[in-house]
Amino acid sequence: MKWWAAFMALCLPQGAWAAGDPVLAKAVLMKSIAFRTVEGSGQVPRLAAYYASVLRDAGFAAADVEIAPLGETATLAATIRGSDPRLKPLLMIGHMDVVAANPADWARDPFVPVEEGGYIFGRGAEDNKYDVAMMVATMAGFRKEGWQPRRTVILLLSGDEETHMRTTRALAEKYRDAELLLNGDGGGGLLDEEGQAVLYQLQAGEKTYADFEIGFTDAGGHSGAPTPGNPIHRMARAIDRIATYRFAPMRNELTKASLLLSADRIGGAVGVAMRRYAEMGDRKAADLLSEYPEFVGQVRTTCVATMAQAGHALNALPQSAKVDVNCRIFPGIAIDVVKAELAQAIDDASATITTLDDPKASEASSLREDVVEAVRAAVSARYAGIPVIPSMSAGATDSLYFRAVGVPSYGVSSLFQRGEDGFAHGLDERVPVAGIPAALDQWERVVKALAE
Repeated sequence: MKWWAAFMALCLPQGAWAAGDPVLAKAVLMKSIAFRTVEGSGQVPRLAAYYASVLRDAGFAAADVEIAPLGETATLAATIRGSDPRLKPLLMIGHMDVVAANPADWARDPFVPVEEGGYIFGRGAEDNKYDVAMMVATMAGFRKEGWQPRRTVILLLSGDEETHMRTTRALAEKYRDAELLLNGDGGGGLLDEEGQAVLYQLQAGEKTYADFEIGFTDAGGHSGAPTPGNPIHRMARAIDRIATYRFAPMRNELTKASLLLSADRIGGAVGVAMRRYAEMGDRKAADLLSEYPEFVGQVRTTCVATMAQAGHALNALPQSAKVDVNCRIFPGIAIDVVKAELAQAIDDASATITTLDDPKASEASSLREDVVEAVRAAVSARYAGIPVIPSMSAGATDSLYFRAVGVPSYGVSSLFQRGEDGFAHGLDERVPVAGIPAALDQWERVVKALAE
């Protein structure tokens, strides 16, 4: 394996040598992809058992690796006990499940890992098995080198983050007395088209995910005798009102910092608007930013129609119509407040609005100096001089439920990739192989800085 040692010497910062084994990390990643851990497949417990075997082979005692079944899925917890029991534990988290993938749509079988052209292809390669593999290999390396931190370190893996998050809720409740959570499924680095590092995003908040069903009913009748109460027509008016409605612009510590750090890099009118909104909360600046899909989620709550059903026959007036509206709610805003605002925007007293499932709201985590510095130092060792920018995600991760019980949570993915290579949830999902050694080094630096 001399060639791999030479490759590591090129990839790792001078003088650094990650505890995690890049050969093991790559093997774990590729084998992980082969487990078809989509909802209903029953494969998550098998993947958890594989991870447990890797950790036990590295020297973990059986009692320190726990797999807890929950329905057809499961969780995994692996513990390195600290020397000071007075300190609250440091948690790391990722998820073992993936979204569904139809092999007929892919150029390669999504559940047969393939290495090609410097990438590893397969469903879940990016979301979230890359960082899970890095965390498993890092924990294995810690155990092999006999590292004992002052603060207990626990790796948690959930089993249904992409769907119901029941395993996430169970983990958050069990480990709610933690110092902080590092999430491999958030944040991460951006490379330009030539593969040079541009920036790193430290995720410290995410918008609340909530779905509402808006329903309309009528007695119906013959299509040759239209009535003013047609549910489809009323639904269409409601959709138009939702499409044009703008929630009030909002800022928090994360969005202010992110917009200020990005303003000069973006430049132009958008850059000026970013600075004006971050510094003064200027409404016109927020409205300008809202014209851009990549920025609208940073300045306000958004709600959009995503699915609709109506009617029962081609030649009959509809008796019912309903539209599903997906909202991404700014941290700190209650779900029922957005529901009431939607009703006001629709302005149809006969419409019913039902909250689907059981959405959970949570506040953003404060930008703790120790976390920011640990991440900045680790990223700088990897790519000197690139900015670490606080960020807020538009979607939900496992961090949601930990923040809800008061555990500060931060997305610190070790994955650096080009924007055009981001295919999470999409066809031909892939991750670059070359970054594995430095990803392990990043995880080791961040965990040791916060646990020792």
